[in-house]
Amino acid sequence: MTVPATPVTDVLAVPGARLHHEVRGAGPLVVLLGTPMAADAFAGLADLLAADHTVLTTDPRGIGRSPVDDPDASPTLSTRADDVARLIRHVDHDGPVTLLGSSGGAVTALAVAQEHPGLVDTVVAHEPPLVELLPDRDERHAGGEVVIERWFAGDHVGSWRAFLDNADIPMPEEVFQMVFGSAPDAAARADGDYQNAHLLRPTTHFRPDVALLRAGRPRIVVGIGEDSAGQLCDRTSRALAVALGLEPTLFPGDHVGFAGDPAAFLPALRAVLPG
Repeated sequence: MTVPATPVTDVLAVPGARLHHEVRGAGPLVVLLGTPMAADAFAGLADLLAADHTVLTTDPRGIGRSPVDDPDASPTLSTRADDVARLIRHVDHDGPVTLLGSSGGAVTALAVAQEHPGLVDTVVAHEPPLVELLPDRDERHAGGEVVIERWFAGDHVGSWRAFLDNADIPMPEEVFQMVFGSAPDAAARADGDYQNAHLLRPTTHFRPDVALLRAGRPRIVVGIGEDSAGQLCDRTSRALAVALGLEPTLFPGDHVGFAGDPAAFLPALRAVLPG
């Protein structure tokens, strides 16, 4: 049995925020990024990968244990990318690193690739919701606005229904009720408030600089869950792959396959890590 790696936790002060982060293992550095998913969502994968890598996870600014100075300010993608760059430098890593970003974290990872290419060797962009790359972008952005409106009207259950509908993610009713059917606790409410006020729009409205990303450094891997066929992030990921002239790489599971079954996800991740 693999013994989970013990994370070393720390807080990094950056302009406007304090970033909770965790470091496990030893070896080449891999950064696991989510948005709005926090470090805990990657704990299982981080424990396994730490057998031969240094693994950095973090709560993005405004989420979980990473408070912000101004709760009314929306961080730009440049700010989010700068946070990641500062974290990489903070852990005293010398060489280019690998980023695995999933969902909104994949969008952040692409922004890091554009703005801090010297820090990064490989970006694995797992299901980035790049709505701007779709022909039905206006309809999808409108769907996102429904998510936000319902959340701030106090209809949290309805907001999650709208989110799943807009993302084309099917979920049996009994599962939906188990996960989203009750009122969020204070921490989940705070995270939902910040996500809907400050993170959802910048994430889904981000349009990557395709010419810059095609330049060859860092290397881009576009990842898609095998069980995500037909979903919004399957479509956006395939659109990104086409724009970059790449074949997408399939990973086990769905949009959150790295969390649902990290042991199954790990071999596919190892296959795309730098040699």
